[in-house]
Amino acid sequence: MTRAEEFERLRPLLFSIAYRILGSVSEAEDAVQETWLRYSRAGTEPESARNYLSATVSRIAIDVLRSARVRREEYVGRWFPEPLLDDPYEDPARSAELADSVSTAALLLLERLSPLERAVFVLREVFGFGFDEVAAAVGRSEAACRQLAVRARRHMDDGRARFAADRRARAQLADGFFAAFRAGDVEGLKELLAADVSLIGDSGGKAPLWGDGVFGAANVARVLAALTAPFAEVGGVMEPHDLNGQPGALFRDREGRIVNTITLDILDGRVQTIRAVLNPDKLRHLGPVADAWSVIRETNRARRVR
Repeated sequence: MTRAEEFERLRPLLFSIAYRILGSVSEAEDAVQETWLRYSRAGTEPESARNYLSATVSRIAIDVLRSARVRREEYVGRWFPEPLLDDPYEDPARSAELADSVSTAALLLLERLSPLERAVFVLREVFGFGFDEVAAAVGRSEAACRQLAVRARRHMDDGRARFAADRRARAQLADGFFAAFRAGDVEGLKELLAADVSLIGDSGGKAPLWGDGVFGAANVARVLAALTAPFAEVGGVMEPHDLNGQPGALFRDREGRIVNTITLDILDGRVQTIRAVLNPDKLRHLGPVADAWSVIRETNRARRVR
């Protein structure tokens, strides 16, 4: 197998590592490309291409994350990870860890960790690398990596909500939610929302947003239901789709361009949090992006006419 073939075989793993460390599709893709450049220029053949490439992409991602932290501190409003349609890496032996670690809620918890803690947690807890491999990847001793892993696990466990393990039940609830959403059924929505549900968004100051959020089942249900008919009247379409391993949806304008995405956090048979990504910079990897300001103006005009 040539280096190029070996790299392509491992590309899904490398992207999945980088995405979990960075929370950004575009930055993860750049990290993977830089990994290939370094691999292609390496003078000697590594003993294990998997270990060499995983270590390389991890170190690159750590460096990118350190600089990204500064930008995120200056970010306008809430910061959410870029939505991921499909995780390219699959491992039946670690399917639960992989699915949990890519959720929006888990990625936001990972934001609380230092770059080193985050990389150690991803490599060890999510992908099951040995501590000797983790140590080689992050440039620390095995003992130091064990300590980093303990601290990271503690932070994650302290903040982690216990989301529904029954994926079939979660999918059924999501189907009901989107059916009620599409119908503009306020009461139907309220029945599926937690009493303290929150509707929050990430626009980066580059798209319309409903202040700091909408809170409470009655308020969220009314806001969602009020948008349905006028958005459809101006040609808008909602496409339910799993995002970050969670039930979610893509919203498109009449030209098929992406307006925003939403994901649902579901716990105890209710929708606890609805997160929307509207920042166009975080949607470009999904396809052509709409002018959300124009879409919302047209939608609001349709509301007033009705």
